[in-house]
Amino acid sequence: MNVLVSGLVNIETPVSVRGFPINYYPIDYPFFGIGMNVGGVGYNAAKALKTLGDNVTFVSFIGNDITGNIIEETLHKDRIETKYLQRTLECSAQSVVLVEPSGRRQIYCDLKDIQDRRLDCSFVRAEIENTDTVVCCNINFNRTLLHEAKRLGKRIATDVHVLSDINDEYNREFLECADIVFLSDEGLPCSPHDFLTALKNQYGMSIIVLGQGSSGATLYERLTDTITHYDCVPCSHVVNTVGAGDALFSAFIHFYTKGLSAADALLRAQIFAGEKIKHNGASIGFLTEEEVESRIR
Repeated sequence: MNVLVSGLVNIETPVSVRGFPINYYPIDYPFFGIGMNVGGVGYNAAKALKTLGDNVTFVSFIGNDITGNIIEETLHKDRIETKYLQRTLECSAQSVVLVEPSGRRQIYCDLKDIQDRRLDCSFVRAEIENTDTVVCCNINFNRTLLHEAKRLGKRIATDVHVLSDINDEYNREFLECADIVFLSDEGLPCSPHDFLTALKNQYGMSIIVLGQGSSGATLYERLTDTITHYDCVPCSHVVNTVGAGDALFSAFIHFYTKGLSAADALLRAQIFAGEKIKHNGASIGFLTEEEVESRIR
């Protein structure tokens, strides 16, 4: 399948900490506890979809700096085309991820000046027209892409991450335009069932998936107008949960775009995400489609 992914790419620095809250001490020595990866929601999705076998067009903004060079070199190694990677930021975005032994994480994300950018859709119109699904991450520069993809009748998927208000001003356009919406259960003001009911009544999207970590996931399908909870696929060893939601989202898009039912796509996405959290980094530990299928048989 052809999938266009537009979203954030940054340099991610995972740091192992003893636990939360963090007590003050002037220095610590977490040997092999500090790493560096290329990350960001857009990159994570692009790499995951590429690993699963899709033809991926990746769109993002980086800086003309050392970290931008690292990002571009990494994309080349991943066999992800850099034609639509625009080097116009003052600096490339960066994040630091604090991770405790249980796998819980706290993220500090410095977007630099990326939120001031807007994507010129004429730059990628041919790719939009030729794609099966547009993965439109909820970052400011994608607002123009949302409406262009909608105008062209393309299936749009987005992940709004943490959402506590269905009328959230920042995410409103993404919720209005998307056919497939993912979000986390962190910060919900009511029960998952009530929140998904309010979302689907307000916006009319086709699919909603609520990621619930170790409690599993809840799926809404407009085709049947049903809300169904699915238990978590057991995971033997959690190293770092950062990127778990991105992995769940990406794998669902792959299998659903391929033609599987939403329930079957979600099962495979849970397997994919369960493997990813055994690794220390948001873009590390992705399975191929064949490896996912082998875990079902």
